[in-house]
Amino acid sequence: MTSRRNFFTGAAALVGAGLVSRAGAASLPEAPMMASADTQPPLAPPNGRPYNGVVTLNGWSLPWRMNNGVKEFHLIAEPVVREIAPGMKANLWGYNGQSPGPTIEVVEGDRVRIFVTNKLPEHTSIHWHGQRLPNGMDGVTGLTQPGIQPGKTFVYEFVAKRPGTFMYHPHADEMVQMAMGMMGFWVTHPKNPAHHAVDRDFVFLLNAYDIDPGSYTPKANTMLDFNLWTFNSRAFPGVDSMNVRQGDRVRIRAGNLTMTNHPIHLHGHEFEVTGTDGGWTRPESRWPEVTTDIAVGQMRAIEFVATDPGDWAFHCHKSHHTMNAMGHEVPNLIGIDHTGVAEKINALIPDYMVMGDKGGSMGDMEMPLPDNTLPMMTGQGPFGGIEMGGMFTTVKVRKDQKPGDYKDPGWYKHPAGTVAYEWKGETPAPVRQRTPARQATPAAKSRPDIELNVRKPSGHSGHR
Repeated sequence: MTSRRNFFTGAAALVGAGLVSRAGAASLPEAPMMASADTQPPLAPPNGRPYNGVVTLNGWSLPWRMNNGVKEFHLIAEPVVREIAPGMKANLWGYNGQSPGPTIEVVEGDRVRIFVTNKLPEHTSIHWHGQRLPNGMDGVTGLTQPGIQPGKTFVYEFVAKRPGTFMYHPHADEMVQMAMGMMGFWVTHPKNPAHHAVDRDFVFLLNAYDIDPGSYTPKANTMLDFNLWTFNSRAFPGVDSMNVRQGDRVRIRAGNLTMTNHPIHLHGHEFEVTGTDGGWTRPESRWPEVTTDIAVGQMRAIEFVATDPGDWAFHCHKSHHTMNAMGHEVPNLIGIDHTGVAEKINALIPDYMVMGDKGGSMGDMEMPLPDNTLPMMTGQGPFGGIEMGGMFTTVKVRKDQKPGDYKDPGWYKHPAGTVAYEWKGETPAPVRQRTPARQATPAAKSRPDIELNVRKPSGHSGHR
């Protein structure tokens, strides 16, 4: 008879039909589910070694049970409905009721056992991105294990050897399954809770979808032209703020499972990159930044001290990644006179709207949208439309935010004299530098307020 030890030391082990009976199912750990898209407070586990829990932006951490010294988790791979933002839902694939799936938190040296039940219409697997583990537990279908067929449960077991920040995702029909939202975050905490300790520790994944306006299901074959860029499958204004206390040391960990890089930018504070998916960066190798680029398949952990109170923007610095449901073939109509043309078009299409003839704000446009579609740029702030979507949120720094309190404190109340304001006086005339007459060309002399510098090329003897 195969011993329990041998049963778990090979490739990811299939729990066969005989085990998944009434008695067998009772031996599986519970698979908690989550329907809410609100950010959940950090998990305070009743068992296992202590650690400083993370907060998953618009997500949660997966509880476990202890079984003879092993931490046991249960993931359910299944179709889910995810609210991208109020007014739009998407039919995705994920884990335990959500996409992305719940964050898994363990401690360095823990022996971990994860049961994975497949409720998808096709086979799947899970790759534990960045982990050191036995090759047979790496989760690559066809290479290190057979696929987990629909209705079956596999078991992965390994020791969390090194602390750090990791991800999990399928290596089975990957183009479809990741495009449908199958991914999750993994944090291995150091065995000494004081090591790399911070006051607030946020985690989330960067993901992207291509969902036609009015539809619910992503197009799985899209390579680059996505129209929804999200933090943890949420687009602004559906992304929660990260709420911290003034003086807190804050860590933000972001993993990129999209198909392009993302320069993530924080306003009002400089930070240091303190970790990658390869481990913690040495203190002497760090330098201050306000933007860090996260490439495909990478993770970055940044840290800063929240010194300045306010509502500070946090976003991807690719401008089209802070928009929702944009079109890719819309011409630039700035400066085009639509007079007369718009009237004729309106006679045929009553809802036609002039777009962008003067620049203007897409956030203020009130054109009708198909059902289940977000405006391109939306979200209201204390001074009007924020005109952002997609990969955008705020870090709210408050002096009176209590330790351990993650509730939204509302909009920042600016002290008198600290808000930009309109100038009511006269506008001075611009001062332009004049070019001396002896250096001016005839064309420049006719336009004396334009300075013209002429430099002869050098180094190319063949150019005359």
